[in-house]
Amino acid sequence: MKKTFSIISFSILLTFSFLSINSCNTREDTVSCFPNSPISVNLNLNLAAYNNLNYVGQPVYIDEQQSGTRGLIVVRVQDSPASFKVYDRNAPHLCPESNTTLEIKDNISIVCPKDNATWILITGQPTAVSSVPPKTYFWNYDAATKNLNIYN
Repeated sequence: MKKTFSIISFSILLTFSFLSINSCNTREDTVSCFPNSPISVNLNLNLAAYNNLNYVGQPVYIDEQQSGTRGLIVVRVQDSPASFKVYDRNAPHLCPESNTTLEIKDNISIVCPKDNATWILITGQPTAVSSVPPKTYFWNYDAATKNLNIYN
């Protein structure tokens, strides 16, 4: 009887350990299965492709080398001093799938097409479905040259 109980206990413990390692439980800022990739992007806001970033509330998709697994959303949130938000396009609350790439809607919100989770574009604050904000990255802006460096 003791041996059977030990085997059953061990099996249950092993099963729960496996589930907790491979599940998408939330951690501080994203699900545990969120991809970790290097972010190192330099944007010259003098170029036409990034002109929107010279204005508050005008987002730009960044899909260059070293801009994450699915790219970034960048938006200027303040003029003086210049301030930006840089969001990863992977949904922060779901394990990555083909339909979990975040999209901008009406230049006021970010939406996950899979479950319609939404966030405020300027702040990243969740408004529906998810309580986790989009993953953000560090940035440094040189106003004299209009160069925006994004990194993690």
